[in-house]
Amino acid sequence: MSSELPRVGLDLDGSLESLGNSMTDLANALDATGECVLVRFRSHSAPTSPNEARLALRSLWTPLWRRSLGPSLDRLLDPVDVVHVAGRTTPPTKSTPLIISVDDLRPLRGESREYQRINQLRRAVRHGATLVASTRSAGREVQSVLDIDRARVVVVPPAVPLVQPTVTGTAIVVNLTGVVKPFFTLAPALIEFAKSQGTHVEAVTSAQMAQRIRSRGLGVRLRPRSDARSALREARVVLHVSDGARFPSFAIAALAAGVPTIARATTINRELLSGAAALTESDDEVIPTLNEIWESPTRRAIMTAAGRSRAEDFAPATAARAYAALYREVVRGWNP
Repeated sequence: MSSELPRVGLDLDGSLESLGNSMTDLANALDATGECVLVRFRSHSAPTSPNEARLALRSLWTPLWRRSLGPSLDRLLDPVDVVHVAGRTTPPTKSTPLIISVDDLRPLRGESREYQRINQLRRAVRHGATLVASTRSAGREVQSVLDIDRARVVVVPPAVPLVQPTVTGTAIVVNLTGVVKPFFTLAPALIEFAKSQGTHVEAVTSAQMAQRIRSRGLGVRLRPRSDARSALREARVVLHVSDGARFPSFAIAALAAGVPTIARATTINRELLSGAAALTESDDEVIPTLNEIWESPTRRAIMTAAGRSRAEDFAPATAARAYAALYREVVRGWNP
């Protein structure tokens, strides 16, 4: 290492979540640990503050970096001991170890596979990069799809942005990520239940999915992802509906805010949410579970306490400690 503390080049253009930029949250938490020296940069947008490094001719290199090609980042940054990127931009390095967080599995799946992304990550691994998956199940999927050695994939959950506790929420808030068909199945019963309780259903989703919901004429309030924090403040119960391709940051933020949360018993949800959220095996269980959570103060109190405790596992400070340890390990084992 170039000093007692590792110097880390951290790309802030990475894992963008509806609750905020988790890479910025990670950067701030890493600074607070005092366990590394950060060199912040942005790989596909202009710097937004004086403490971010400027990359010469960055706009020219970004298209190449999306294929793990182009000029080495080493020659554009001040000397660092390790580089950490997330998202779709993976600039190559010549003499510095590279860590790539792979938080979105959609480009690696089935008919939606973007072979550019698969080839990009394989190329990076061949040049020595370490991949970081957000869960054990995601790590196994990354290893299988890319056909790489298990040792090249480590597991570190991302930083879930901090949120304020929800105190007076009254709505049923549905977070839709990657899928909408399950919501169409559940929506009539959810709307009917909400009306019986004198409240409403809100759906936090992408613009594309919002248009599909709007075309069905469903009586729900649609929220863009940029309104995720506001929607969470209005929630009495959160229903997390996802294809499992991304880390469930919204569901974990709901737990941190003290909002009882329901999710399908998928592999990733069992791994991350079991014992803290209510996991259902089928759509038929959703409304009975919702009714119990809505009506039972005891169940709500238990879920609130368990959720807040579980959310601590994914707080920015927790993620920062795990990543600081990974940086030291990667630097020690680097053999250019």
